[in-house]
Amino acid sequence: MNILGLDTLVFGVDDLAGARQYLLDYGLDEVSYSADRGGVWAALDGTSITVRPADFPGLPPLPPGARTPCLRETVYGVADAATLAALTEHLSAEREVSLGEDGVLRCMDDGGFAVGFQVTVRRPYSARFLGFNVPGQPPGRAPNDCAADPDEVIKPRSLSHVVYFVPDVARAEAFYARLGFVVTDRFNHLGPFMRPAGTLDHHTLFMIERQNDHMVGCNHFTFHLGSGAEVLQHGWNFINKGYKSFWGPGRHIMGSNHFWYFNSPFGAVMEVDADMDLHDQTWVPREMDPGRDNSQIFLFGALPKWAPGE
Repeated sequence: MNILGLDTLVFGVDDLAGARQYLLDYGLDEVSYSADRGGVWAALDGTSITVRPADFPGLPPLPPGARTPCLRETVYGVADAATLAALTEHLSAEREVSLGEDGVLRCMDDGGFAVGFQVTVRRPYSARFLGFNVPGQPPGRAPNDCAADPDEVIKPRSLSHVVYFVPDVARAEAFYARLGFVVTDRFNHLGPFMRPAGTLDHHTLFMIERQNDHMVGCNHFTFHLGSGAEVLQHGWNFINKGYKSFWGPGRHIMGSNHFWYFNSPFGAVMEVDADMDLHDQTWVPREMDPGRDNSQIFLFGALPKWAPGE
């Protein structure tokens, strides 16, 4: 089934004003907002975060054991109406589904999360081409094109991935496998990285089997930026706005993406990432034991600015 990737994540929160400011500072564009209904904030390609009051009518239930604030729904974009019809036929044969007036096909997955599917909102967009000058390769930038711009406005380009805590990872994995998701890599005794058929991104979904009562709901989510340098600069700017770094900056081994995670008002940490691996059908999934050595290839901590002689 031609599922392309995440279109939007829907959160129920207590602090709408704080969530709004966070997403604006993160760099998303405000599509809509009201103090009683919440709103929508989008990346350059139209993928987005939707934020509602926790008691907003029609929100799906919380995942098992979770409390507000929390992810309430994950909506995937599909290529066309034919794919949506095929999903409707498949899912309605095994569980209760509904098709909303908004065109979203909805159900509960086998990990306890509300999931939806719609004809994608993803759109073409224009953004600065990010070239790199590497010895032995053709120049990535023209002469006199300076890559470092302290005033550059860095915008998230696309909704990347979401990570769930689930009570039974094998059962949850099987649900998405029946929808055409494939495992790209796996942490043993923890869970799989998965991508749907319509993308080559290393993963749009990672699931972690619950080890204790604190591992509930959504672990983290993220948008793609344009480069590792953008992750560093954007994260630096985010810290200077007063947000607290949770993990990073660094670079993962599984997926190879540069990362930086920050505390957020959504009941999950929010990441910025860039330069994720792409995999096709010839890729052989790796299996690794979880742990620090396999979680990142390097990890740094941010320090105040410094100059020689100070």
